[in-house]
Parts: sequence; structure tokens; C-alpha cells
Amino acid sequence: MKENKAAYGSIDEYISAFPPEIQDTLQTMRQVIQESAPEGKEKISYQMPTFELHGNLVHFAAFKKHIGFYPASDGVEEFQEELKEYHTSKGAIQFSFDKPVPYELIRRIVKFRAARNVEKAEGKTKNKK
Repeated sequence: MKENKAAYGSIDEYISAFPPEIQDTLQTMRQVIQESAPEGKEKISYQMPTFELHGNLVHFAAFKKHIGFYPASDGVEEFQEELKEYHTSKGAIQFSFDKPVPYELIRRIVKFRAARNVEKAEGKTKNKK
């Protein structure tokens, strides 16, 4: 699906480039991430929808046969047992379009990543004092 190499200016613009059924999935992913990390900020990074909170939190993107979800390596590692049925690599998870997207698992991964990022940011602040 990501054949077009358009430069997206916003997550809305990115999502609107896909067919309606994919848009629904992307909007739900976006909503789950927003609810799980309400203090996170939206942006486009690497031409993908991205949320940041003291650095990159998660990215997600639509492809021909799956949704890619990128919670960094610690997000994959921490939930590796629950991710066994999905294709994963160091910092990426693929959710195939032929199975329901596990939104509750995504919610937990985002909350974990948010807590990690806040913890790291607070550690940096303490070290500066």
C-alpha cells in the first residue's frame, strides 16, 4: 500500500491516502495510542504516523498485507511471549490484515513505552542537577 512516496504533512493526510477499510484500522490504532499516552504528541517521522513523548514513542504504518507497528526494541522484547503469533523483528511487529488487530495488546505496549520514556527523561533531569 505504501507504494506512493508522497511526503505527508500530518497523520490525517497519511490516513486519507488509504482505502476506507485501512483508514478505519489506522484511525483505531491512532485512537488507541492517543488514549494510552494522552500526553504524547503526533507527528510524521520516516513518512509514518508517529507519537512522541520525551523522544519517539511508537510509529505505525499500513502496507499491502499488514499494519506495521514500531514500539522500539524494548516494546517488542517486553511483550515477546504475547507476540509469538505475529511476525516480529528487533523493533517491529506486523499485524496481518487477515487477523483482528490486537488493540488491547497495543494499548499495553504503548503504556509500557510511555512509562519507559518518562522514566528515562526523569533520569536525565536528575542527572543534570
